[in-house]
Amino acid sequence: MGQKVNPIGFRIGSFLNWKSKWFAGKADYSDKVVEDYKLRQYLQEKLASAGVVRIEIERSLTVIKVVLHVARPGVVIGKGGSNLEDIKKQIERILNVSKVKKDKVKIDLRVEEVTNPDLSAKLIAERISGQLIKRFPHRRAVLQSMERVMQAGAKGVKISLAGRIGGAEIGRTEKYFEGSIPTQTLRANIDYYHEPSLTRSGYVGIKVWIYRGEIV
Repeated sequence: MGQKVNPIGFRIGSFLNWKSKWFAGKADYSDKVVEDYKLRQYLQEKLASAGVVRIEIERSLTVIKVVLHVARPGVVIGKGGSNLEDIKKQIERILNVSKVKKDKVKIDLRVEEVTNPDLSAKLIAERISGQLIKRFPHRRAVLQSMERVMQAGAKGVKISLAGRIGGAEIGRTEKYFEGSIPTQTLRANIDYYHEPSLTRSGYVGIKVWIYRGEIV
């Protein structure tokens, strides 16, 4: 179970909450799912340098709330909040707010800073991916990342690489551990993320598990 189930999906509903919170009928459910996907894709590409950790979308009849959890909020806000206004206009276009009267539907865009980015599995996986693309030695990249995670206060970290690691002719899987990762304990606060890294030799899959302690 520990290696076959997504640790975040395994805990949703009991200890973790959904990233999208809204209700829709059969007629417009699929449209809202596509809108959420397009919005997340746009924000990830637009704010790649800001270190996006999590995007939460909450819809009601009058308000669409979008919360951005980022490592560098200054990049999102921009000078005098100019970048924030541009993002809000683009969100209105993606979510088709222009088709409805704007005085009835309001976009509530919030930016929250991630206090400790070294405890984010997403940022760690993206950092390793960037290093592999630049042909950085994979073992050094992984061990440096694990060291930073443990120094940030994590109780355990596991990183898995799979594919043509280091340009090898035959694909293989390498796993690195430090500390403990209780994958089957529901109350364990485990952050997980997988990232494909397109190197010169082909794709290398990166999976990161970070154990932050138990949820009280």
